[in-house]
Amino acid sequence: MSSAARSAQQPETAVVQDDPYRLDPAGVREPPTTWRGSIRFFGPGLIVSASIVGAGELITATALGAEAGFVLLWLVIFSTLVKVAVQVEMARYSIVTGLGGMEGYNRVPPRFGKVSWVFVMWALMAISKLIQTGGLIGGMAAALSILLPIGSAPLETTSLTIWAVVVTGAAIASLYANKYGVIEKVAVFLTMTFVAVTLVIALGLPMTEYAYSGGDLASGLSLSLPVGAIGIAVAMFGLTGVGSEEITAYTYWCLEKGYARWSGPNDGSADYKRRARGWIAVMQKDAIVAWVIYTVSTMSFYIMGAAVLHPQGLVPQGNDMIEVLSQTYASVLGEWGRILYLVGALAALGSTIWAAIPSWSRSWANALSILGVFDWADSARRNGWMRFFIVVLPLVWLLTFLWISSPFVMILIGGVAGGIFLAAVAIAAWYLRRTYVEPDLRGGWFATAAIIVSGVAILLLGVYTALSSTGLVEIG
Repeated sequence: MSSAARSAQQPETAVVQDDPYRLDPAGVREPPTTWRGSIRFFGPGLIVSASIVGAGELITATALGAEAGFVLLWLVIFSTLVKVAVQVEMARYSIVTGLGGMEGYNRVPPRFGKVSWVFVMWALMAISKLIQTGGLIGGMAAALSILLPIGSAPLETTSLTIWAVVVTGAAIASLYANKYGVIEKVAVFLTMTFVAVTLVIALGLPMTEYAYSGGDLASGLSLSLPVGAIGIAVAMFGLTGVGSEEITAYTYWCLEKGYARWSGPNDGSADYKRRARGWIAVMQKDAIVAWVIYTVSTMSFYIMGAAVLHPQGLVPQGNDMIEVLSQTYASVLGEWGRILYLVGALAALGSTIWAAIPSWSRSWANALSILGVFDWADSARRNGWMRFFIVVLPLVWLLTFLWISSPFVMILIGGVAGGIFLAAVAIAAWYLRRTYVEPDLRGGWFATAAIIVSGVAILLLGVYTALSSTGLVEIG
């Protein structure tokens, strides 16, 4: 029996009363039944929003807008929405079982000894993400270096290196306490900051020389897909919205918020099913609010690229994107426009680092427990291993950035691996839904249709990504 499964069965030792990974009848709470009542229980989705809108959206969505113009604006909405169903199904599984995403992945057959094929794929993806997430450190170091350069040139190696070290040290020091409440509050603040800034900039563009019209927006929402833009469309679908790592992390944040603990252990009673359905409904509302937030932000970044860079024929890569846009806004709006953009960039990149470090620490720690390194039910050791990865992972990311020094390449490497693993997550979500979630907790026909459509779209993306990465098909 897995360590997390033992936790779900309420071990008598090495636990604390408020342990969110322990399902105790004493911890049940009645769920709210209205949107107004549910708002105070939101949080996991806001952490995910903070994690999503970072280097990927700031650099990738802006670059895609610069390359394609307004024509693919509709795809931002589709690419972010279609993955939410898989996110919700994995969270539903966690609420019903009290187990995190990693334990779920490890249940999907076939298995190789202690681990499932999905667990193996996660391990390969996680290793590649050590490279990608180094791009987060580099992206924030670049924004800080442009805003507060050290040396004669904003993006010179010395300035980038110093700021990268500062960012890493600050992240470790501020996150080491590993308190869910603190993580959620700071994530909400940073998320609201970059949402406000990106909206102000995007909505303010019509008053500048880079004005766009309602007709431009309408053309972007016309569902057209030019033949030459297929590769860009695939890239957008793979790199925007929730990815495999955010879907995995969301299961842990839902547990730590309390959705599973408040539902209580599954004793098969009508009261349990009523509570579980209620907290699953709160989780779904939380996921919808998160979707609105990161979709609006991603659309804002895309519009910046389509309105400002596309007419000039500019498609900057990596850190150059931040520098070019900051200089552009300085020339149009003055110094305040440059500073405003850089503040938004810092909030977006900072929120991703803030959310990604504790998210990955939970997945890595749970992976070690599955391999038998420690008992996940032991809350003290669990927290100790999470803190270990809160220290180690940012240091590894820093080293990969200093070694490769190209955030765009680093993001691309992780993006390919994440796209392939996302297909495995879709398969796992369907299997876990059918095997471990009883029929009257699965939702109605809409939930079933949503997971089917989402799963098929993600599987096609995974196949395309795998083929393109081997050179069998061309992207672009």
